[in-house]
Amino acid sequence: MFNKYYPFLIVFSVLFLDQSLKFWVKSNYSLGENIFNYGVLRFDFVENPGMAFGLSFGGLTSKYILGVFRVFAVLFIGKYIYLLIKGGAHKGLVVIMCLIFSGALGNIVDNLFYGLIFNSGTSWNSDVDYWVGYSGVSAVFEGGYCGVLEGCVVDMIHVEFFWPSWAPFGLENTEIFPPVFNVADTFISSSVFILVIFYLLIIIITNAHSCPMEK
Repeated sequence: MFNKYYPFLIVFSVLFLDQSLKFWVKSNYSLGENIFNYGVLRFDFVENPGMAFGLSFGGLTSKYILGVFRVFAVLFIGKYIYLLIKGGAHKGLVVIMCLIFSGALGNIVDNLFYGLIFNSGTSWNSDVDYWVGYSGVSAVFEGGYCGVLEGCVVDMIHVEFFWPSWAPFGLENTEIFPPVFNVADTFISSSVFILVIFYLLIIIITNAHSCPMEK
């Protein structure tokens, strides 16, 4: 039973964890609020109108383009996972692709639906041509704040550590990795990293076996 349905269990588990945490943060805390601080690990509620790790570009049009791209990317990954399973691919590869799929799907949910189900959120202000935040705690199903593909991704995980005082290039005492991210971003980035390392090892091993033996 598990061997047959494990891809669905992975996707459901990651999506449930990601969305539960996002709903809890957005419906209980104000934008910009620090939820807790344990030194290196802290939770800071931010909203991201662009890509993963706080990266964004342009205004509302770019958000539509990014949203459509995300949808097609998820469809492509889902089709790829189906072909992997049908072709009898290694279970480890299927698991990694399912984690990437789940993470991408988690952020798409924010992008597609959060503007419809929450009554406040970061939105595009055409008067100033900039993304504008809000005050207070958002409520669910009390009227949306924007349309489909206009919702912002909820981020909260902040790993805070700094360059030492002797670091060159003016980096001393500045934050090493300032972006705030979420569970979906974590699964996407870690899975891609594992995938890259895996294929690099395959290339190295293949090249080592293909090299002629020295006499």
